[in-house]
Amino acid sequence: MDKPSVLRRLPSAADLLESPPLKRLVNRVSRNVVVDGVRSFLDDLRTDVQRRTGELNVPPVREIAERIADRILRGQQPEVRSVVNATGLVVHSALGCPPLPEEAIEELIESAREYASVALDLASGERRGRFREIEQRLCKLTGAESALVVNSHPGAVWLVLAALAAGRDVLVSRSQLGENETGYRVSDAVTVSGAVLREVGSANLTRGEDYDTAAGEATAAILRVRTTSFFPIGLTGEASLEELVRLGRKRQVPVVDDLGSSSLIDLARLGLAGEPNVAESIRTGADLVLCSGEGLVGGPQCGLIFGRRALVERIAAHPLIHAQGVSKLTALALAATVRLYGDEQLAVRTVPLLQLLETPVENLKHRAERLQPQLAAAEVVAQAEALATEANGGSTPLPHRRLPSYCLALTPARGSAEELSRQLRLGHPSVLGRVEDKRLLLDLRSVFPRQDQDLVDAVAALGSSTTSTSTVIPVRATEEEATDHGSSASI
Repeated sequence: MDKPSVLRRLPSAADLLESPPLKRLVNRVSRNVVVDGVRSFLDDLRTDVQRRTGELNVPPVREIAERIADRILRGQQPEVRSVVNATGLVVHSALGCPPLPEEAIEELIESAREYASVALDLASGERRGRFREIEQRLCKLTGAESALVVNSHPGAVWLVLAALAAGRDVLVSRSQLGENETGYRVSDAVTVSGAVLREVGSANLTRGEDYDTAAGEATAAILRVRTTSFFPIGLTGEASLEELVRLGRKRQVPVVDDLGSSSLIDLARLGLAGEPNVAESIRTGADLVLCSGEGLVGGPQCGLIFGRRALVERIAAHPLIHAQGVSKLTALALAATVRLYGDEQLAVRTVPLLQLLETPVENLKHRAERLQPQLAAAEVVAQAEALATEANGGSTPLPHRRLPSYCLALTPARGSAEELSRQLRLGHPSVLGRVEDKRLLLDLRSVFPRQDQDLVDAVAALGSSTTSTSTVIPVRATEEEATDHGSSASI
């Protein structure tokens, strides 16, 4: 069939809109979206016809309509959507905060639908502090005199330094002035707060006397920063928090311990002995302790400030506090999460992050062995092996921790492991793994048991799904066209 004949036989937009696939789609998306999708598809189709040579055939209206519906649905997929995290990183900075506890999710659903008494005392009917309950619970858990919630951990650092040290010196070890993978630098936080950064010691070794020598009349605070994005080796050393506290008392300046991502409980029972926690820093004598509400706490993204009441009240009274306000939903999700920490065993059972860290490796092994034959049967998999491995604890808080784990190592039936990884990321559900030694590893350390079937379904779906995204009219292509455009009989 020649081009003019093909163009005349293309269905009209009105005909396509009356077809069952597109009529059904109108109930899922707006009619305007469907109309725009039909017009765009037909325009692309006409362009394809014009550039093609050889004999062309027009498919039935229903087939064209189904392809338009598929294209519209692909375009409607949100850029941010849920994923199955099979990377092994239980805290993955590119995936936002870890999944929230069910108790927090229930609070969010109820409070998002209705008004909530965020800053209202229901007994008196008068306004009160927005986060009084949360802050009281945080103090009880950590032993701090007072606590404050702000919208992010970097915001907490910025606010503390602006309130306590604007125009004056902040002492920081050179070895702690790193940059994390999100681009956050402690030096930038000091600068934008209006404080003056005073570097102490050397890049690899800083002693307590280095701080004492650098301290003077202009010194407003001593800042200790926990580094997790890099780790020096060889001749290294840092002044201990105990040394800094003694120096702070001597010089009468506050010591701020910035833990970054820290837990509200001792993680030794989860195989993470030695990880700092807020209560330990408070007991050691830090005047202020800062950490994030996500990360190892397992709550929503926010910043937490603990410490001496006089200092926390001074920070809370600073005008910048209004730029660090926390939303109703964040506050409620944090409150629900913090309540669970009132019983440490309950927290380990119900906070998803702690669940993943606590899972015994034998449990992961049994799951991997059960999933192995199901994944091996997938069309896109040449071989699947249940393999013992080690997972990184996290891309920010625990990069130095190697957690025993089990994974499914997939050898692709065709193409590369990188391409298989890409297809799974774009699939439904979206699955993230990691590529090692030309195989795709699906690490179960960061996968919840309820997601095991999702892994199987996602890999199986790749064999039955089409990877073509063109607008498609069947053609009998010439030999030259087959060379130029591949062996597909469609455009």
